Amino acid sequence: MVYLNRIYTKSGDQGETSLGTGKRVPKTAPRIIAYGEVDELNSLLGVVLTNELPEEIRGTLSIVQNDLFDVGADLCIPETDEPLSYEPLRVTAGQAERLEAAIDKANERLEPLESFILPGGSPAAAYLHLARAVCRRVEIAVLELHEREPINPQVIIYLNRLSDLLFVYGRLANNDGKDDVLWVPGKNR
Repeated sequence: MVYLNRIYTKSGDQGETSLGTGKRVPKTAPRIIAYGEVDELNSLLGVVLTNELPEEIRGTLSIVQNDLFDVGADLCIPETDEPLSYEPLRVTAGQAERLEAAIDKANERLEPLESFILPGGSPAAAYLHLARAVCRRVEIAVLELHEREPINPQVIIYLNRLSDLLFVYGRLANNDGKDDVLWVPGKNR
């Protein structure tokens, strides 16, 4: 359980913050950047949820928002061989599998693509495509962290599946893909 009785602590005023283990690190550390990016994605999903959305999308994204806090919690406690006094929260394969099931269900309603699509259409679809692009950036930040330090590989898998889900949900929000804006190569030459 999390207990926050004060929002400001002044402990970060010198450009450092604490990991979940209590270790102090610079706020510019790749780990901090990675879970900061996760927080941005979660905030953007909050914006997405202010739009008119099918209940299927709304329900799943509400679950995803909670999962993204799990991702942040996983990233804030480095993988270590040293024993901890507690069991760290780690993202599981089941969380990515749930996304795969949602992608498969959504794809049943969509016609196959014959062109790439441009972000846009309805406001909800545009925001979902923006969230997809941000999710890709989050995945890159996590991969950059992974190049330097070990992390739970399920985090990478989860973020990869999430960007796929946001793509198909963007299509669903465009009248099940009927209102997708198609890319026309060389159209404006």
